[in-house]
Amino acid sequence: MYPLRRNRRLRTNASIRGLVRETMLSPNDFIVPLFITEGSGVKDEIASMPNYYRYSLDLLKAEVKSLWDLGLRSVLLFVKVPNNLKDNAGTEALNPNGLMQRAIKTVKDTCPDMVVMTDVALDPYSIFGHDGVVGDGQIINDDTNAILAEMSLSHAKAGADIVAPSDMMDGRIFEIRSLLEDEGFHNTGIMSYSAKYASAFYGPFRDALASAPVDVKDVPKDKQSYQMDPANRDEAIKETIMDVQEGADIVMVKPGLCYLDIVRDVKEAVDVPVAVYQVSGEYAMLKAAAEKGWLDHDAVMLEQLVSIKRAGATMIASYFAKDAVKLL
Repeated sequence: MYPLRRNRRLRTNASIRGLVRETMLSPNDFIVPLFITEGSGVKDEIASMPNYYRYSLDLLKAEVKSLWDLGLRSVLLFVKVPNNLKDNAGTEALNPNGLMQRAIKTVKDTCPDMVVMTDVALDPYSIFGHDGVVGDGQIINDDTNAILAEMSLSHAKAGADIVAPSDMMDGRIFEIRSLLEDEGFHNTGIMSYSAKYASAFYGPFRDALASAPVDVKDVPKDKQSYQMDPANRDEAIKETIMDVQEGADIVMVKPGLCYLDIVRDVKEAVDVPVAVYQVSGEYAMLKAAAEKGWLDHDAVMLEQLVSIKRAGATMIASYFAKDAVKLL
């Protein structure tokens, strides 16, 4: 009791505070999302994500080398697909010479030891901007799963280390794992977006890939029939446990800051690593506030990242990864 116990003794100076610090960040904690586009010599800034870019494959090489030199060892690839290649079945997603498949090979040729994770969902390839096949005014779950499994296999053949299904279809982890096993890709991992919420924080990301749902007749206006209700907590545990049972090697909670209670719940419920995606809206809000001079960008960024790890994240997919490791 006080005064025998004075907690402030362990806060006296920076060295003591560092000695007893419970949560620390390192480059190994980060997954770097990368946006890929067609063309040559393209480094296209995303308007709603200041200082974040879409890269053509030739410039992707330099970016990957830069990440490696900073100690960042994992990337998560997303592709911006030309409109003329989009349809309702994600046909281009299975093209062995598609942009995603070429991006995987580019990263592996540049940095063979870089961990390559790939987005598995139909929305970049869909004329409707949905993560699944649209039919009769709804998203057709099982037809979508068959395509997602083939997409995952295509990524594995191109050299992906880990496929990351972000669609939230029921049973897709089992379909993907089964096909990968049948085809001999026993070591290809699955990072499942297990608790992905129907969040309002995804807007800038959809700008980056031109993948927002379209407003046309007989097409769902949003993704609430498959992404989770932000009001639900227990459902996240059910979804996550099912994904682990179906073969997920890593599970993810998305978004981050507003869902740290879910991160802790998931961490306590499963025995696999837990990823958190600090999403585009979280990135854009801090950038905007810092630009106005309302917040200290670096201090708030690190506080947010520490809070995500403190909640239980094993790894963090973050657009701040480069900025953070430079400070660390």
